[in-house]
Formats: sequence, C-alpha cells, structure tokens
Amino acid sequence: MSHRRILNISNLHKMFLQSCDVKLNKSPHLYALFSSGSTCLELPRKLIKFERKPMVTSVNQLKRQARLEKHKRLTVKEVTLTPPENGLLVKRLILIAHQVLAARAQLFHSLSRVVASIPVYSCSLCGEVHVGHPLHKIKTCNVTGSPKSKEHVWERGGMEHVLPVVESFHLYDRIGRAVTHNERLLVDRIPAIVELCIQAGVDIPEYPARRRDFPVYQVAGRMMDFERRFPHNNSSIKEVDTYGFWGNKRKLIEDKKSLSLPYNDIQGFATRGMEAWEKMRAGAITLMKKYGVQTCGYCPEVQVGPMGHRVRQCYAYKHQMRDGQHAWQEATIDDLIPPVYVWHVQDPQHHPEPLVDGLRRYYGKLPAVVELFAQAGVCVGDGYSKVMREDIAVPELNEEKLVV
Repeated sequence: MSHRRILNISNLHKMFLQSCDVKLNKSPHLYALFSSGSTCLELPRKLIKFERKPMVTSVNQLKRQARLEKHKRLTVKEVTLTPPENGLLVKRLILIAHQVLAARAQLFHSLSRVVASIPVYSCSLCGEVHVGHPLHKIKTCNVTGSPKSKEHVWERGGMEHVLPVVESFHLYDRIGRAVTHNERLLVDRIPAIVELCIQAGVDIPEYPARRRDFPVYQVAGRMMDFERRFPHNNSSIKEVDTYGFWGNKRKLIEDKKSLSLPYNDIQGFATRGMEAWEKMRAGAITLMKKYGVQTCGYCPEVQVGPMGHRVRQCYAYKHQMRDGQHAWQEATIDDLIPPVYVWHVQDPQHHPEPLVDGLRRYYGKLPAVVELFAQAGVCVGDGYSKVMREDIAVPELNEEKLVV
C-alpha cells in the first residue's frame, strides 16, 4: 500500500513539473509562478545580558593564530612588519580618514537642522526611540519598572538619541602600552570615530599623536623601537604632553560650516546628511580593515587600537571573574557607529495613523538617522529595502485575521 502511494506521489510530481515547463515556455515572466522567498531581512535580536556579542573571527581561528605566533616567538629572528603594525601610516588611507572626519562634521550639522523640524521621542524607561508624529502604540517596553501594559512613556529626545556618540581613550602612541586603571582620569576620552581618523593620519593639535619616520621591528615577540632609543632629531618626546588637554579642549561636533542652503530647505539638509552618513560608514569600514578596533563582548565599551585598555570598569555579565576587566574582541562597524533602529513609518503625510501593536510583524525598521532623513523627503537607497519592508502591504486590523 505504501509502495503505491509513493508511485502516485512521484507521478503527480512529474506531471506538475511538466505542466510548469509548458507554462514557463509560454509565460514571459518567470517570477509569475515561482517565488524567490521573502525579501525581508530580520534584524539581529537584542542580546540577553548574559549573552556575548557574535565574534567576527571564530574562536578556533583565534586559537590557531595564537599557536602560530607562539611558534614564531620560539625562534629568535627579526620579523618584518607592515603598516600600520610597524608604527607607520598607510598612505592610501590618509585621504579617506580626512573624508570620514569631514563627513562626520557635515552629518552633525545636517542632523541638528533636521531634528529641529522633525520631532524625536525617547522612552524614559527602556530608551526606545521613535521618529516623527504620531507616536506608535507598539507594546515593547519590557524592563524593570515598566507598566503591565508594556506601553512606552515618551519624552522629547534629541540628537544624542538618534546618533549616540561612542567614546574611546585617546592614544598618543597606538602601538605603545595600553591605558591602565590608574590613568583612566588622566587620558582624554574622545569620540571613537575621531580617534580612528587620528590614528589613520589626521592631525588635530588638541590631540597629538606620534608619527614615526622609521618602522618598529619585532624580534622574538618583542617590539624594538629604535627611534625611542636613538632619536634622529633634536625635538624631545618629553616636551609633548601626551594626555590632559583639558585647558584647550574643544568639542569635535562644532565644525558647523555653512552648507550654502536656505534655512528652511529641510530636504536639502537631509540629502546632504544622508550622503554624509553613507560616506562616513563606508570610510570607517575601510579604515577598520587596517586599523584595529576592539570592543567588549558584554558591554558597549570601545577602544581604538591593536589592543584594549586595562581600565576595570566593566559591570556586565560575570565582571567579578574578570576583576572588572573587559572581555575584548574585534569590533564591527555597528559597535563604532551604533545604528539605533526605530519603527519605519511608510507614508506619514498621507497615512497619519499611529503604528499599532497588532500589526507589528508587517512593519519594517530603519536606523534612526536614516528614518529621520526619510521622513524629511530623502529617497532611501536599496541597501535598506529589505529592512524597511516597503513591498509589504499593511492590512487593517479587521483584515489581519484573513492574511495567509
């Protein structure tokens, strides 16, 4: 009996394939019969407090690299390093670093003007962000102290909620020793993207960095810096104050050069800001391929450089076992420039109804910066099409039960 069923199923399958072949030869649109699957992209879920961030390099590969380095240290010979591991700059990335810093200044200037026109709200309990008006009614406030209905308690937000600034310790010598716990109040903390540009070749007088003329060598696992032992010029390194520039410190968001646009041209500011956002992220990804950036696996701490600092200020999962030290791992672009994802409103002008909780699976999300510029009239690129779900028709509440 089972053998006959299997034969019947196989015959029906062959007949179905033959009929599909006939229809495909007649139909000019191949996608009329077959679907390539859902075009939506699910965002990475929010990690629980005891979960570690996904690692860029697998643990097995890190162990393999450590074994190779240990084997190399056993043989006493000189190892030739390449920039930037040897202390020199990568010349082709200096221009990119200047472009990233200029794009950051332009982004903050455009963002400050758009935020003044389009309201930004933040939940006072969980910190969720919403762009535009009216406020959504999606019940996702699930923290200690939140109401039983899980509804958000909204308050007016600002630029710091749309584009949070991640800070890092400024290093005078990027291949020198790490910042210790006793130096945590002496070394300046600046935005991590600015520190990345400084290490890549941008010179800022308020935050000096050491620029070598001769490379550093590695012998049996130890770094040999001949410039420090035999200086080639008369200028002494001791004259440079490597940290503590509190007297002449200035903000780095302050480069508000005029964009030669009318003050009421919100769409023009948003277009310039969107271009600066894409240029800053693309340039930062290029720099991070050569200049290392470290992040803690359990907290949002970031340190730009080949290694993490030694400040004991981690209060995340099992920090007692690490004596407050951070669990350093390789960082990604989202750790350096965190995108605050918000619910995407498809057409806020023609459909001013708020987003409801019953239809949340039909709504898309966008980074808060991109959503802010999209509501200002900017056409978002194809890179966000799978996240914003523009191709999904949102049904009404009384039609939701009929959706297959």
